[in-house]
Amino acid sequence: MRLEILPVPGIGHVTEGDDLAALIAGAAGWLRDGDVLVVTSKIVSKAEGRLVDVPADGPERLAERDRVLAAETARVVATRGATRIVQTHHGFVMASAGIDASNVDKTRLVLLPVDPDASARALRAALRDRYGLDVAVIVSDTMGRPWRNGLTDVALGVAGLPAIRDHRGEVDPYGNELQLTQMAVVDELAGAGELVKGKCDEVPVAVVRGYLDATRDDDEGARTLVRDASLDLFSLGTAEARADGLRSAATLADGVGPASAEPAAVARAIAAVAGVVAPGTVFTHVTDEEVRAGLAATVPDWPAAATGLVLGAAPTPVDRPDLVRFGADLQRLRTALAAEGVASTLLPPPAGTTASATLAL
Repeated sequence: MRLEILPVPGIGHVTEGDDLAALIAGAAGWLRDGDVLVVTSKIVSKAEGRLVDVPADGPERLAERDRVLAAETARVVATRGATRIVQTHHGFVMASAGIDASNVDKTRLVLLPVDPDASARALRAALRDRYGLDVAVIVSDTMGRPWRNGLTDVALGVAGLPAIRDHRGEVDPYGNELQLTQMAVVDELAGAGELVKGKCDEVPVAVVRGYLDATRDDDEGARTLVRDASLDLFSLGTAEARADGLRSAATLADGVGPASAEPAAVARAIAAVAGVVAPGTVFTHVTDEEVRAGLAATVPDWPAAATGLVLGAAPTPVDRPDLVRFGADLQRLRTALAAEGVASTLLPPPAGTTASATLAL
């Protein structure tokens, strides 16, 4: 295979309502059947009118941008400072939902196309029906990637070729059957096209020649590249995953165990939380008889069904049942205990007291 990557200069500024097929055909009269057009999503969005008006600067601009970002966001993945990584309504995980303020008037923002696959199909059909050109079309945009610096172009929409080259079931030269290999070829082609487009050269379209022998319609489009949530091992940022875990823990079934909790398991849970999740947390051994009396009305058969701990440098069991007070981070201890298989009950402060919530083991 011998590939050529060719820029398409001369398209000029694209505005709402422009005919992209006519602009591309006019600028690239040398197109051939089987070429792959890599079209920057921004000119697709401009032609389709996916622009919003915003103030040129100041806090009003930031507020309006935040409003637009919220509307384009299906789910917040991670936040750090002013950076927002979100999942769009298309399913793409991107910084700021792909909203772009470059190569556009200062009073406007460019949004992603509503349906990039449909945009690619429409452009492919127009070039075929009106100009007799049988080409594939990739609608591309720039993305960052987890664990790697730098940006690269990827495919948001595609028509005329499958998004993935599936090698599963093939045998390599050493006789090994491939089990997992699926290549995102449209992302690779989009990245190749970006090499001759650039951000400041006003070349929004590139042609990759030599990859296809013939085009092939595929109804799946680029949406097949969006990983199913059930298979996504990194669906949240660190802080968001921790918060989600605490929310999930709040729905765990409560109940005092029928047998005493194993002191070693409780000690491991406390050490994990105090040393890693909540360093500096103060544990308090509850001896206030009024507090204990108030809790007796909350937990059936209290205190006979509870196990006592004295918490100091290291937790040690005692002969009488007692309680652990864990301050504002009580829920974290409960979560850690659940991971150790220790049954517990999260108790609110008794009515008429100022005691913090308490954990019964």
